Amino acid sequence: MARKIIDLSIYIENDVVSDPPLARPKIAYLGHDETLPRMQSFFPDLTPEKLPDSAAWAIEKVELTTHNGTHLDAPYHFHPTMNHALRPGGEPSMTIDEVPLEWCFQPGVKLDFRHFDDGYLVTADDIVRELNRIGHALQPLDIVLVNTRAGSRYGNDDYVTAGCGVGREATLYLVEHGVRITGTDAWSWDAPFHFTRARVEATGDYGLVWEGHKAGRERGYCHLEKLHQLEALPDHGFTVCCFPVKLRRASAGWTRAVAMID
Repeated sequence: MARKIIDLSIYIENDVVSDPPLARPKIAYLGHDETLPRMQSFFPDLTPEKLPDSAAWAIEKVELTTHNGTHLDAPYHFHPTMNHALRPGGEPSMTIDEVPLEWCFQPGVKLDFRHFDDGYLVTADDIVRELNRIGHALQPLDIVLVNTRAGSRYGNDDYVTAGCGVGREATLYLVEHGVRITGTDAWSWDAPFHFTRARVEATGDYGLVWEGHKAGRERGYCHLEKLHQLEALPDHGFTVCCFPVKLRRASAGWTRAVAMID
């Protein structure tokens, strides 16, 4: 059977508004003509003319956080403990190397929320209505991807402030139905921070800060951020593969997330 693979990942690259200024990646590119001294550390008598076309290695030096590029957040990113709704005092949150790989290769569901205003907080009712519209009943371990307006703004100056966010109530609705990985094409699962700041200033309620992420304190879950090409996916009937890089005791891991359609 033929299989179509759709790349859901963004590039890790310089000079693109993929993150706030304080968190953007930095890549230094070392060309074939710059790395001969590195080769000479293994082969001291090596000279350029002894190499085909005098070409040594191409190498990149990268400065990243684990939250640059398309990545999978572990429950440890959200809070030091998780599953407080399931046992008194909770338990230590999983780091990215502890996330079960079974979670990362499961049927996918796409919820189309592109019509919501930037900064809107998705509710549980919004999720129920969208699931009814696409005719899908959530199954345990479904990977639920949220298509926001932010995906269309990647690479533009407003990317970090674009798109809706998913609130605490909606996040808990998903995880209570057995979902363990969610995803978004926006910079964050939560609403862009300047919208949250305005809500906090208006209400004095600091429980609104990072409320979707902090739902992981009650029930452990992961989410994918900075997905790409969600518009190319059907509503369901595809499989998501998002195995994270195995970083010991880390809060997230980069992933080349893809969707597979048979």
